[in-house]
Amino acid sequence: MATTETTTERGLIALPESAARALIAFGAIATIASTFMSWTYTSDFPGDLTYYGSPAGLQILALVAGALTLLFTLTLWNVRGLGWLNPAGATQPVVLAATSAFAVSWFSAIAIAVDLKGLVALEPGAYVAAVGSLIALLGTLALPKPGDTFKDYVTKPDLIPPAAKMAGWHERLVITGATALALIVFTYGIGVDPDASETFLGYLLLVVFGTWALLTAGLFDRFAQLNARHKGFATTMAFLAAAVFPFVENNEHNANLGVNILVVGTVALGLNIVVGLTGLLDLGYVAFLGVGAYAAALVSGSEFSRFSGVQFPFWAAMLTGMAASLVFGVLIGAPTLRLRGDYLAIVTLGFGEIFRIAVNNMDGVSGPNITNGPNGISMIPDLDIFGFNFGAAHAIGGITLGRFANYFLLMLLITGLVVVVFNRAADSRIGRSWIAIREDETAATAMGINGFRVKLIAFALGASLAGLAGTVSAHVGYSVNPAPYQFAGSVPPNSAFLLAAVVLGGMGTVNGPILGATLLYLLPEKLSFLKEYELLAFGIALVILMRFRPEGIIANRRRQLEFHEGDETVHIPEQGLPDSTVGVTKAGA
Repeated sequence: MATTETTTERGLIALPESAARALIAFGAIATIASTFMSWTYTSDFPGDLTYYGSPAGLQILALVAGALTLLFTLTLWNVRGLGWLNPAGATQPVVLAATSAFAVSWFSAIAIAVDLKGLVALEPGAYVAAVGSLIALLGTLALPKPGDTFKDYVTKPDLIPPAAKMAGWHERLVITGATALALIVFTYGIGVDPDASETFLGYLLLVVFGTWALLTAGLFDRFAQLNARHKGFATTMAFLAAAVFPFVENNEHNANLGVNILVVGTVALGLNIVVGLTGLLDLGYVAFLGVGAYAAALVSGSEFSRFSGVQFPFWAAMLTGMAASLVFGVLIGAPTLRLRGDYLAIVTLGFGEIFRIAVNNMDGVSGPNITNGPNGISMIPDLDIFGFNFGAAHAIGGITLGRFANYFLLMLLITGLVVVVFNRAADSRIGRSWIAIREDETAATAMGINGFRVKLIAFALGASLAGLAGTVSAHVGYSVNPAPYQFAGSVPPNSAFLLAAVVLGGMGTVNGPILGATLLYLLPEKLSFLKEYELLAFGIALVILMRFRPEGIIANRRRQLEFHEGDETVHIPEQGLPDSTVGVTKAGA
């Protein structure tokens, strides 16, 4: 496939373009070769990088980064079969891929020198990786400039050719392959030993710059178009990949992380209805999760429950938790949803604090004996559904699934149900009313939309979904107590944590809150060395994200237009349309 140059300008370094390409390829090959050499003399560094011919730890990451750089470089030579990887023949993906190799290699060398007290700890492979990745990065600076500013090097080119039409089975095969790749990337990240923080930081560098390179190449836009044409198949593959996770990563600690991610992701999807679709800032939303968890705990047979003689089957406990949260959502929403903006946020914040204080005092001393006060309700029995005991290990296909793996699969089914509800609600008439209220409540009311009723429905539906997740979280944790149900704190999930998951992932989208919940749970777990600086690092990362991508990691098209209204050109890919056909100019935004 022929490539098109985005500009005829020379690069920042005066070299012929052919020489620049050769330089990048040489550097990428050197980086790859270095991973089959020893990087340090001792196995004290995480990953044991002392062997020749056996890449491990950070070497595997450098190998992937080098291979990605080489592949993007080959697209500039019109190598047959690689045109799809960089359809515009753009410079940006090559620069970002080379940056990923440089970042991983140099970080690894510096980490080895710091951890092992000096450059003497570096073996030849580390030097080859550092020099090779530097050569590749310098070579990218000799490529034709995509523009006059730094931003031009990290953004998509203006014109990306449309993808050629493929057979249906071929498109489904691409979706399957991309889903499998995403599962491998996630499984590798979650499987990194928490004590090997250096490896996880290298993993983050590769994922960030590698994903950025694929984004600037236009591959995410093309994949979004495939998903739109095969939405049902893509959704099915995503859930199948998630279901395979406990079999691939057969570790109870990681399965527990997966359960927590799904619980928070489900609750965040409910909050997304309130915040992302309807535009109501709710700062006390975690209280609805608590209401569902406490309601289920009270009727699930715990000996510490006020109703210890009562043990509902799971479906009844689930409905009880949802109904309790729904009732509280209506009771709180009915008198407060006539407020707007900051006033509504303050009221919801107050409700969250009232709930926490109330469950703390319902101990039979300061108030009625219902929640057992600060001690909470413990010893909640494991679920038993149709004879399947979720607390016991089960062998499936020769693989033993433990307790948390069982709950992971159950929570995955519930998350799938919530996704269906979210999609159906967002695409319905009431969903369009929510969006109209979010955009301009006054105009929506003038058009005949009953703003109060529409907002109350959103509030009640979001609350009931949070209650549904709460019923499972109560059984997973064996107990419920007031500690997590506050606005902010060290114990997730809290209201600030849930709101950050929605904003970080992307408001108004389905995948965004789940991705946000994954990052917020996974990063603190793997970067435990930050300790007291964890919140500082999180705050800095959030500020950077809001500066460069305020619409969130996974952007809703309408919100992307809103946040980039002042940009010269905003490319919003539509279903089945090439990116270049739907650019929105500054005048049209």
